[in-house]
Amino acid sequence: MAQDESDAIDTAAVTGIIGYRLRRAQLHIFQSFIDRFADEDLRPADYSTLALIRDNPGRKQTEIAAVLGIKRANFVSLVGGLDARGLVERRARDGDRRSHALYLTAAGEAAMRRLDALQARFEADCVARLGGEAEARDFLAMLDRLMGVGR
Repeated sequence: MAQDESDAIDTAAVTGIIGYRLRRAQLHIFQSFIDRFADEDLRPADYSTLALIRDNPGRKQTEIAAVLGIKRANFVSLVGGLDARGLVERRARDGDRRSHALYLTAAGEAAMRRLDALQARFEADCVARLGGEAEARDFLAMLDRLMGVGR
């Protein structure tokens, strides 16, 4: 049964709120990412984790989690899933058995070659929706200002 116009929810109180619009945009972008990466069974946090581990081999789980803003317990579960898929390995750090250093496996390295190509196409689509490279740079600069980066 179709909803008629008079039953539509009035969203005027929230559509002008920056936080609301950012959250809605994030949900849209994440769902687009999930759809695009469906064959890889990958979420945005998975890709970000793999990319950071690749670019920072041997870093502690807590360091990568902090950069991503993921709580420790949630990150342990995320890394456990990547480990179970054979993409990541955790190694005890010298002198501290409670702390684990993260590395991509050979399968993780191979997966990242595929995933980076998918991510590049996804990012290009996002940039195009913003109107091009200059607009994307401006948008990122605005997000940095909102987050207080560079102050």
